[in-house]
Formats: sequence, C-alpha cells, structure tokens
Amino acid sequence: MSDDERAIRTLIDTWMSASRNGDTATVLTLMADDVVFMVPGQKPFGKEAFAATSEGMKNVLIDGTSDIRELQILGDWAFLRNYLDLTITPPGGAAPVRQSGYTLTILRKELDGRWVLARDANLLTVQT
Repeated sequence: MSDDERAIRTLIDTWMSASRNGDTATVLTLMADDVVFMVPGQKPFGKEAFAATSEGMKNVLIDGTSDIRELQILGDWAFLRNYLDLTITPPGGAAPVRQSGYTLTILRKELDGRWVLARDANLLTVQT
C-alpha cells in the first residue's frame, strides 16, 4: 500500500470515528474549503452548510461502517467508491434510522501533503 493510499484510508477512518464521537471540528478539517456535497433531493452544498447541519445534530448519535470498494490515485487527485452502513439515533429515545448505500468521493492532495475531501456524491437510502 502506498503512503497516499494509507493517508486516504486514514482520512476515511478518522471521518467515521469523528462522526461517531460528534467531533464536527475534526470532520471539517478533513474537507477542502471548496468542498461540494451532493445528496438526493437537495441542491449541492458546501462546507458552511455542512457545518450548520452538523451543529443542528449535536445530540444525534451516528455509528456505522465504511467499506472502500475502489480507490484510485491519479497524481494529486483520487477517487473512491465506498459503501456506508450507518445507524442514526436521534435524542430523546426516538427510534434509530438505518441508512446504507454507496458514495463516490473525489479527494485532493493539498500543498502541505494532506488529502482532503473535495467532492462527494452520497447515495445512502433509508433501510427498513
């Protein structure tokens, strides 16, 4: 495994761990300032909207797994196809919601050598 592949896999692991711990500040450091997220039913949004939504979910528990199915590195750019399986538990005893599905993520290597998430298409759906 190359250093770049290891760094990208660590980024995904860190994202999952920080999400599990409600650590939005860490998640924000893993994305480019010009990041674009695409999810079904919404217009594309960026880092500021992500942060605002995360702030509104402070008491929500997120747990899950990530299974990178494909990872290609092309110089200072990379893409990965990832399968996520998440359980989202709202506060106050509400029933957990399970979402799963694929993401297609584009990453960029910054001038300081760090990999960051640049674009993300999230195709997760609610599982019943």
